[in-house]
Amino acid sequence: MAMDPTRWMRDARRRLARMPSLRMARIPDAPALPVRDLWPGDPNRGANLLKGELELGGTVGVLKPGGFAEVAGSDLLRSCAHGFTWLRDLRALGTDGARMRARALVQEWIAAPALEPLAERPDVAGARIAAWLGHYDFFAASADDGFRQRLMARLVADARGLAAALPTEELDARALTALKGLIAAAVALPEHAAFLTRALRVLPQEIARQILPDGCHCERSPAQLLGALQDLTEIRALLQAAQAQPPTALANAIERMAPALRALRHGDLGLALFNGSKEDNGALIDLVLTQAGRAGRAPTALTDGGFHRLQAGRSVLIVDTGAPPPPKIDRFAHAGTLSFELSVGRDRMIVNVGAAPAAGPEWRDATRATAAHSTLVIADTSSSELRPDGLGRRPEVVEVQRQEANGAHWLEASHDGYRRPFGAIHRRRLYMSESGEDIRGEDVVEPVADTADPHAFAVRFHLHPDVVASVLQDGETVLLRLPSGTGWQLRADGAAVALEESIYLGGAQLRRSEQVVLSSLADGPQHVKWAITKVG
Repeated sequence: MAMDPTRWMRDARRRLARMPSLRMARIPDAPALPVRDLWPGDPNRGANLLKGELELGGTVGVLKPGGFAEVAGSDLLRSCAHGFTWLRDLRALGTDGARMRARALVQEWIAAPALEPLAERPDVAGARIAAWLGHYDFFAASADDGFRQRLMARLVADARGLAAALPTEELDARALTALKGLIAAAVALPEHAAFLTRALRVLPQEIARQILPDGCHCERSPAQLLGALQDLTEIRALLQAAQAQPPTALANAIERMAPALRALRHGDLGLALFNGSKEDNGALIDLVLTQAGRAGRAPTALTDGGFHRLQAGRSVLIVDTGAPPPPKIDRFAHAGTLSFELSVGRDRMIVNVGAAPAAGPEWRDATRATAAHSTLVIADTSSSELRPDGLGRRPEVVEVQRQEANGAHWLEASHDGYRRPFGAIHRRRLYMSESGEDIRGEDVVEPVADTADPHAFAVRFHLHPDVVASVLQDGETVLLRLPSGTGWQLRADGAAVALEESIYLGGAQLRRSEQVVLSSLADGPQHVKWAITKVG
């Protein structure tokens, strides 16, 4: 296999950067300027860390003194362990035991003779640098001189390696985390002016590549948009602390991203569940938006990111109307094209299953499949091919048209993800009345050639676990009772109606739930009409 010369040069720079220099500057005794972590931790997760449990996205790994170098689990879980962002959870717990556990784990990490290559990846090193500096006063300020000297020496070495690794091979949000770490090091270690020069040279091009004109993130994931906005907000605060002039692109990106994030929230203030996202903490999202400093209403369409938000009365319907992200930025992509979620007030009604991004491959694939989304599935086949590092076959053409009149909304969209396996197009039409209490849809399997064979299909509506569902005696209607006590009904024409088991991974824990399934046989109608209406 031919060696990539760009990668070879980057690796060589990193190796040279970590070699001791005959003219190496004196290692500082402490950070010259304080670096503050802007985001709150979770004391419950901090308490679990004292028991040796590291939780990420509902997946739990083992992290305790004596076994740090052998952290097991998915790449995402191991990245979290080596990135030390969990220090904020120990800090939130705030006990002397939490402080000592934080110090012990940092000490063990520094003393480890050999760590896996993932620990040196630019985004992991960047997260670690920012976390060590952001919580220095918590776990290190009162430590002995030897500990602080070893910590500062490792910080300088990591920052040198990180500067040599930029721009990163990772083309997704991880590149922003790497930049944040280098800028944090530049603020805390002002004698290393080259760190800031290097970071500010790369930052504008990363922003231009990752942040779309409508403010969405290129990975088309609400969770990654939130994380990217956090990183860029931290970068802005770091530059202000260092009295450095931020690039114009930074303020422009933050200004676009905040409204886009608002558009991808439900009435309970959590995130919509697309492309690896979970609900997340509504209070944290509020804090991020406050720090971003951009108020205003959520836009109704994110045309570059590929999402539409239909809102009327107390109802919010969010639809995925975009093609999946391209290779190298599709690590969290789901096969959920044309899926939608519906909430009424603070109650989620129709949802996608959610995500298990830090779990094993079986769980990750199950949540990424089309069947785990509220959309149409042909012959139990996903509209995109799931691969460990992203997607293979995928929709290439996704078209959407939208109209509004007198407060009512019409949306028509289609995708060609089923063209290759079945010679078919999925077309979905949606309507929301001006009151938000009458939502209607039609799903059509449209052949692209007369010779295409029809196949059985199903339209799935995954229900939030708090929704109580029951099939009425007519066998064509499902009654839905929301936590607020309001009743809704889902009716269908052209398909058999059934209530089946499902799961929900949108929150902190896996929960059992149900799904309404509209099924059509291969020799039956290739379209189904349905309606979700408020009762009473």
